[in-house]
Amino acid sequence: MSTDRRTLLRLAGLGIAAAPLAAAAGAKPRPSFAPPPLPVIPPLSLRITDFGAVGDGTTKNTTAIQDALDRCSMLGGGEVEIPPGRFLTGTIFLHANTRLKIGEGAELVGSDDLADYPIHQVRWEGKWIKGHCSLIHAIDADNIAIVGPGKIRGSDAVGGVPRPGTPLRYPALIEPVNCKTVLFDGFSTFYDRMWNLHPTYCDDFTARNLTIRTSDKGRDGIDVDSCRRVRIENCDIATGDDCIALKSGRGMEGVTIGRPTEDVFITGCTFSDLHWACIGIGSEMSGGVRRVRIENCKFTYAKTHAIYIKGQVGRGGFVEEIDVRNIDVTGAQLGFLRFNFLTSGRNDENQAPGVAGVPHIANFRFRDVRVHDLPQLVEGWEIHPVRPLEGLLLENISGSCKAGLKLAHVKGARLSGIRLDGLTGPLLSTLDVTGSGLAGAVPLPAPDVPPIVPEPATPYRLA
Repeated sequence: MSTDRRTLLRLAGLGIAAAPLAAAAGAKPRPSFAPPPLPVIPPLSLRITDFGAVGDGTTKNTTAIQDALDRCSMLGGGEVEIPPGRFLTGTIFLHANTRLKIGEGAELVGSDDLADYPIHQVRWEGKWIKGHCSLIHAIDADNIAIVGPGKIRGSDAVGGVPRPGTPLRYPALIEPVNCKTVLFDGFSTFYDRMWNLHPTYCDDFTARNLTIRTSDKGRDGIDVDSCRRVRIENCDIATGDDCIALKSGRGMEGVTIGRPTEDVFITGCTFSDLHWACIGIGSEMSGGVRRVRIENCKFTYAKTHAIYIKGQVGRGGFVEEIDVRNIDVTGAQLGFLRFNFLTSGRNDENQAPGVAGVPHIANFRFRDVRVHDLPQLVEGWEIHPVRPLEGLLLENISGSCKAGLKLAHVKGARLSGIRLDGLTGPLLSTLDVTGSGLAGAVPLPAPDVPPIVPEPATPYRLA
C-alpha cells in the first residue's frame, strides 16, 4: 500500500479525512446557520463591591471578584455585576450558569504582574502548550455570558509572544475553553499584546454588539479556534493584526485531534486591520474549517487583503464551503482576496506527510462584492496541483481595481458578472483552470511548488 494511501486510511480511521473525502464525492453540506442557543441564567444577582472590590484603579481585586463568582456558582448560578469604577484584577475564572455584567461606567483592567495569571495548558498557533491563563478565563463552563456596556482592558506589561527564552504563552484577554452556550454581548475591549477573544473548543458561541480595539502594534480581535456553531454579528473590530481568524490546529497534533472550526456565521460587522488581513482563515487549519458564511459586512482597511484563506504543504486538514456575499471592500492595500495553500504560516515540527498533508480545499463562493480602488481583485494562484481547489464561484463583483484575477489549479470555476473599472492589465490570468466564464484569460506562469512532506521514520503519536 502506498504511503499516501496509508496516511489517508489512518486519518479516516480517526474521523478526520471523512469530511473532505465526502465533499469530493459530491456530498451536500447540511443547512447550518440558525442562531446558536443563548445562555439562560438564573435570577440571582451579586455585586463585586459587596465582596470587598474597590474600583479605584489601583487596588487589586482578584480575590474579591473571584469570591463573588465562586459564591454565585455555589448558589446555582446567576449574574455577577461590576458597577461603575476601574477595577484592577488578575485572572478570574467564570463558572457554569454565570453571567458577568460589566456595567455602565465600569472598566475591568488587567494587572501588570504576570504572576497574577496562572499557568495552564493553552492553545498557541494551533498547538497546546504551557502558558498563562487569560484575564477572564473559563474551562468546561457551560451556559456562560459576559455582557456590557462597560469596558475590558488588558495590560501591555504582560503581553507578547512565546520565544526561546520565554516559552510560555502570554495571557489572552478573554478565553473560554471547552465551553458550551457562550454569549459575549455589548461590551468593548482594548488589548494590544495578545488576542482579545479566543474561544477554543467551544460549541454554540455568540459574539454580538462588541467594539474591539488594539493599536497598530496590536494582535487579533477574535480568534475562533476549533469551535462549532459560531455567530459573530454587529461587531466593530479595528486591530493591528487579523480582525477575525478561524483556526483548528497545526501539524499532526491538529490533524490527529481532528477538531474543526465549523458552522460560522459572520454578519453585519465592520472591519479595519492595520497589519494583516481583516478575516483570516488558517493558516493553522489542520483540524479543518468548513461551512463559513460572511455577509453584509464592511471592510474599511487592510494592510494586506480583506480576506486571506491560507495553509501550507504539511498542514493537512481542509477548508471547504466558504460563502461570502454582499460585502463592501475599501482600503485593502494588497487586494480583496488571496488564497495561499503552499507556504503560509509557521512550519510544524510534525508535519502531515504525503498527499494527505496537502490541504483539501473546496467550494469557495463570493457573490455581490463591491470593491473600491484596490490594487488587485484576487490572488488565487498559490494552490498545489495535486490538490486543486474544487469549486470556485465569483459572481456579481463590481467596482474599481487596478489588476484582476490570477487563478491556478482550480476545477469547476464559475465566473460571471465581474465588472471592474481602472484595470491596467488583463482581467483574468489562469493556469490549469477549468469551468465557465474563462474566455479571454491570458496564461499565468507556474508558481514554485513545495515538495510533498515525506513519511517520517517514526510515526507521529499524540503525547
